[in-house]
Amino acid sequence: QVQLVESGGGLVQAGGSLRLSCVASGRTFSRYTMAWFRQAPGKEREFVAAITWSAGSTIYADSVKGRFTISRDDAKNTVYLQMNSLKPEDTAVYYCAAKTVKSSVWPIWGQGTQVTVSS
Repeated sequence: QVQLVESGGGLVQAGGSLRLSCVASGRTFSRYTMAWFRQAPGKEREFVAAITWSAGSTIYADSVKGRFTISRDDAKNTVYLQMNSLKPEDTAVYYCAAKTVKSSVWPIWGQGTQVTVSS
């Protein structure tokens, strides 16, 4: 039932910033753990960041630690990924995902938004 719609991708120069948004449908958004993943062409999808319900805790991949910030606004059913100090290696399609706390997999995915960082 929950659907995710992403926006905010684009083309930026290295060192620049972007903020991605993911709007979720449904009435139980606040009870879902939300995450961002990314996938570059020809590469495996990789974890970027996650945030638990009520924004109680966050976790980041080492590659983005200190540069990216995940946040959520449950009143708006939206999760954000603020990306600063972008590097060309950050170029990828970024997907938001959702799961319940008890789930070991991520069954709900957005359509993806392209982020391209030029050098």
